[in-house]
Amino acid sequence: MTALPEGVERRSFDGRERLATRGETVYGEPTDGEWRLWDAGRSKLGAMLELEMETGLAGDESVLYLGAASGTTVSHVADFAGPTYAVEFAPRPVRDLVDVAEDRDNLFPLLKDARKPETYAHAVEADLDVIVQDVATRGQADVAVRNRQFLTDDGRLLMAVKARSEDVTSDPDEVFDGVVSRLEDAYEVLETKRLDRFHSDHLGVVARPR
Repeated sequence: MTALPEGVERRSFDGRERLATRGETVYGEPTDGEWRLWDAGRSKLGAMLELEMETGLAGDESVLYLGAASGTTVSHVADFAGPTYAVEFAPRPVRDLVDVAEDRDNLFPLLKDARKPETYAHAVEADLDVIVQDVATRGQADVAVRNRQFLTDDGRLLMAVKARSEDVTSDPDEVFDGVVSRLEDAYEVLETKRLDRFHSDHLGVVARPR
């Protein structure tokens, strides 16, 4: 079984071993003492860990999270990571994200567009360990390539590709092939895996900078 990052454990919820992190609850998730369920059905990164992808996460990494929405997944990331910069362009979910950050001193919400990293470069430290990307937009590979500048040379990109956001009419496998091909302009793709057990028409990608 693939090792989980420090600060992520499998705990028993409703008789099943499921992922959990230690922190304040965010979306009404069940708890086991100070541990809270990390629901892979609501989190692409959680799904990648449940499917035993080799994310390279060990714990305490510095993270840039692109597409943070209202904070469901990034709250779990901040539970076990170091400084966590959470980029989201829609004002309404950012209000929720700010509330989540009140309980996490290492979580920094940014009301910005992940397609325009120049607008938040001043607020994000350089040489980060990890980019987690979960954006619902066309041109998902371009977003990852543009944000490559923030990663240390031995960092990791952990990306969930949404086929329907990229092209609603094409076969998902064709969409995934196109996104991965474009990613290879800036990254070496280490692993890909369909996330359909938890998220239909999604592909998990682990890559490192070229």
